[in-house]
Amino acid sequence: MTPINADQLLNQIRSLGAELQPTAIPESTPTANFGDMLKSSLDSVNEAQQTAGELKSGFISGSNDASLVEVMVAAQKADLSFRAVTEVRNKLITAYQDIMNMPV
Repeated sequence: MTPINADQLLNQIRSLGAELQPTAIPESTPTANFGDMLKSSLDSVNEAQQTAGELKSGFISGSNDASLVEVMVAAQKADLSFRAVTEVRNKLITAYQDIMNMPV
């Protein structure tokens, strides 16, 4: 058996500890704000609905070259994105109500 050198063991532990120190995140890294993300999502849903409405109106009046397939796909995309935003809203309301009902 070899004797344990305490100084050598401590030095190894310190060097490993120095390697495990968390690195600082630079201040210039942009962070995503929940409000900004939600606004961006709502804007994209609004844009999808407006695009679908314009395609539908153009198809009915015959003023654009959109096919029925393009109109239906745009309408389904708008509907699906609206349903997703509605579900997010419902989850947020439920979470808010749960927090408000918590005993203090």
